[in-house]
Amino acid sequence: MGGVSIKAGIVGGAGYTGGELLRLLLNHPQVEVAFVHSNSQAGKPVYEVHSDLLGDTDLYFTDTLQQEVDVLFLCVGHGAANKLLTEQQLKPGMKVIDLSQDFRWNESLNKEVVTASNRDFIYGLPELQREKVKSAQNIANPGCFATAIQLALLPLAQHNLILSEVHVSGITGSTGAGQSLSATSHYSWRSGNTSNYKVLNHQHLHEIRRTLQGLQEKVLPGINFVPYRGPFTRGILCTSYTHFDLSLEEVQELYSTYYSSHPFVHFSSSTPDLKQVVNTNKCILHLQKEGDYLVITSIIDNLLKGASGQAVQNMNLLFGMEETSGLKLKATSF
Repeated sequence: MGGVSIKAGIVGGAGYTGGELLRLLLNHPQVEVAFVHSNSQAGKPVYEVHSDLLGDTDLYFTDTLQQEVDVLFLCVGHGAANKLLTEQQLKPGMKVIDLSQDFRWNESLNKEVVTASNRDFIYGLPELQREKVKSAQNIANPGCFATAIQLALLPLAQHNLILSEVHVSGITGSTGAGQSLSATSHYSWRSGNTSNYKVLNHQHLHEIRRTLQGLQEKVLPGINFVPYRGPFTRGILCTSYTHFDLSLEEVQELYSTYYSSHPFVHFSSSTPDLKQVVNTNKCILHLQKEGDYLVITSIIDNLLKGASGQAVQNMNLLFGMEETSGLKLKATSF
């Protein structure tokens, strides 16, 4: 495809993921942003909310959902996406990419498609099911922690090698909590501080377990996850470990083979720093053996590979564009 070919609309464009998505789409060579919807900011110029876009766009927020778009991105809160699709009759053929958790998983672990509001949603982790994404009509964008943890474990599950419980600790920046202020997202509380939350019952465990059990023929052992709030704005670092018999060389070969055709997953020979992925759509993995344990470090930008960047990656696949189009981003060093 050459030139502008895709018209996109964003619902919930005033928040962190909506703003990040808007920045990506405004610079995408084959996309025109038709409208940005926000009930709270309707009538205001987009740059009054996303001040860095001053001079980049003359768009105004609207409270009207326009139908003449090829793809609709839903950057609304959990529960609101399902409500919108229930109440709104969308144009036939319009593709939907939802960034909430409304359509990511079903109580049936073996059910790959979640049906809601007469729409079938495919789970949009390209490194898991790229070909299914390409032929889908509607995409449920994965969660941020879910993306980092699944990318760390997919090759093991594919080869039936998750034989013991997996223990995961992960830390995320404050933007993972969304733009609305809460007691734990104020600068004065978050700065110089850290704490855990939702210990062993984080909502992303649902989609993680469904994915891994869907890949692995053997019964999946427990996935134990302890998330932490970090005193920084963006990025996720997860450390996963499990008992593992194969050598480091064997597991490195297994991982490199699995990800050989996936452009955003890269391997580091040393323990990576979070700054290597901030402002990119990359996932960087580091593998090590410590005694009988395999330790996997995975890092992503929670707003990009963990949210809006992955949504654009899915859009590229849906419309037959180069998977990396509009996502060749460069991290800042400091």
